Amino acid sequence: MTAFPSPNFGARRGGVRPSLIILHYTAMESAQAARARLCDPDYEVSAHWLIGEDGRSEALVSEAERAWHAGRSSWRGIEDVNSHSIGIELANRGTHPFPEPQMAALEDLLRGIMARWNITPAGVLAHSDIAPDRKIDPGPHFDWQRLARQGLALRPQRGAGGEADFSHLLTAIGYDRSQEPELLLRAFRLRFRPWGHGPVEIEDIRLAEGVLAAISADGA
Repeated sequence: MTAFPSPNFGARRGGVRPSLIILHYTAMESAQAARARLCDPDYEVSAHWLIGEDGRSEALVSEAERAWHAGRSSWRGIEDVNSHSIGIELANRGTHPFPEPQMAALEDLLRGIMARWNITPAGVLAHSDIAPDRKIDPGPHFDWQRLARQGLALRPQRGAGGEADFSHLLTAIGYDRSQEPELLLRAFRLRFRPWGHGPVEIEDIRLAEGVLAAISADGA
């Protein structure tokens, strides 16, 4: 683990403790290029952690501070996601799967962060979850099911009904109801059903029911 302190941070507003972890991909050529950007005061962006494809984890901002990674976003009515979250950047252009050393390092890092801040699996989110109109990362190549099997992300089952209103389910899960339905469907599928296409299907509804049940079981 290496520290490359970024100057791009501030205090968490209102003295809140982080309750969310946001996963990103860098969409840049290399971890080195991403680090340079995240540590450049001219760009005013940062994250708490950067994980290279070789599995090297780099601490850029103290977890106690407010890094600038979420941008304009919302989750469960929280508008200042930066104050409520810890951001992890994964070096990946978004065009290929995340390599084994990187995923293993992410798992180790998540375990530590979740234990330190008492964050539940329901609090581990994609950038696309909180900003569906702007972002798709960590994207369709990211293995959410791998994290879920280890208790590091939600592990929903399909609901039995499939008759509930899909938009109401997404709002109950935490998605921003002011977003266009098509964008919310894309964000939901990126996270839970990346093989889905076209209009909302009954499988989307059943899966959303399962996500909501998993959140309830998680105590979130």
